[in-house]
Amino acid sequence: MAVTELLNKHRIIEDMLRAQPSRRPELVEAVVQNQHVAELRMLLSRLSSGEIGRTLESVSPDDAKLLWRHVAQDRMNDVLWEVSGVLGEHLAGNVEPQFHRGEVTACELVDGRMRIVQVVSRSEMERLQPIWIDVLGASKSERGWLGRHFGLDLPDPEDLTDLEVSARFYVEENGELHLHSNFLLDRDGHSRSVPVAFIVHAEILFTVRSEELPVFRLQRLRMRNQPGEISDCKDLLLALYGADVEYSADALEGTYETLRRVGRKVLSENVSDSDAARILGNIAEEEDLNGRIRGNMLDTQRAVSFLLRGRQLRSTQMEDAREIIRDIESLNTHTAFLFEKINFLMDATVGFININQNRRVSQLTVAGVVFMPLNVLAGIGGMSEFSMMTQGIPWPLSYGAFTAGMILVGWGTYTILKVFEARNARKAAKA
Repeated sequence: MAVTELLNKHRIIEDMLRAQPSRRPELVEAVVQNQHVAELRMLLSRLSSGEIGRTLESVSPDDAKLLWRHVAQDRMNDVLWEVSGVLGEHLAGNVEPQFHRGEVTACELVDGRMRIVQVVSRSEMERLQPIWIDVLGASKSERGWLGRHFGLDLPDPEDLTDLEVSARFYVEENGELHLHSNFLLDRDGHSRSVPVAFIVHAEILFTVRSEELPVFRLQRLRMRNQPGEISDCKDLLLALYGADVEYSADALEGTYETLRRVGRKVLSENVSDSDAARILGNIAEEEDLNGRIRGNMLDTQRAVSFLLRGRQLRSTQMEDAREIIRDIESLNTHTAFLFEKINFLMDATVGFININQNRRVSQLTVAGVVFMPLNVLAGIGGMSEFSMMTQGIPWPLSYGAFTAGMILVGWGTYTILKVFEARNARKAAKA
């Protein structure tokens, strides 16, 4: 490797310098040493934590110690995850790698009760016998050590969105069960789907995700307050899917309440354009949430159906799975109803916008009809012939009479328009 070649090259150069006489050997050796350190640090900065770990494992203990001194301080924890415990102790003494970037929670059954442990170090994980390991936002090195320790490969949650739908649910040749599902996250009026990887390996459920989810907090709380409901990792898997359905149902209840308030506003007598804009924004948010819930429920239904078809569950677990599917079908009915209500409210809001526009157009039309004869009279009054016709009459009197006549014509035109409008309204009411 490049690091090994660099170490060998500089070792040869140092031996040559010591063998050759020099007037200032300390200065030459210091210059060569600084060059050696700069090249080594530059090379290590380009390598990943895994590559550095494999290099440390492949060289002698002395060379490993030399390389370790030049690893960047902020990368030492990740590199420690990549080396064995013996080598890690040789390099860093009693310092253990910590789960700094990620949050790892382990759950184990102790006397029929669920014990939840927030894992901090490697030695703490090695002492546990969990049935559930929840990995939140862990680095590649942290996931790599967990995978090597338990004998599986933990995926990067950011890569789960690239999977085709047909590749989300499968069973490995060794019986390892893989499920990749989307979970709803509705926070501060903004909803999105968060991918979660489920892996059942050696009677342990592994969940890998990049964001905290209310469903997982809810499940941990239930396990603390309701002991005895979870007996193995598949019970836990179904419980998480069931909690996801309940969380989606709660989100739908919030959508019902929002649409109820919007409906009262839409069906009121007067809706201004600014009100209509806010209403359309609220309706669009609820439509997005409703569609996301429906998509996530479809994804959950596919996952639970896969468990049923693959004969992965016991008889009691199969009944729980069927109950989850029935709940999903019930939610699908509600989402379909909400889509219809959303479309109705949106059409009604757009209708009010059209009514407001028609009202403004009507007002402009009335104003145009009223002022049209006034414009004609004003044109006549501004011509020289008017001055000739009123010659001998004092101009204040003539122009005052002309102004009064214009006001009278305008009022008469407006009155006639109102009479015709009232007559048309009475005819429409009788029809």
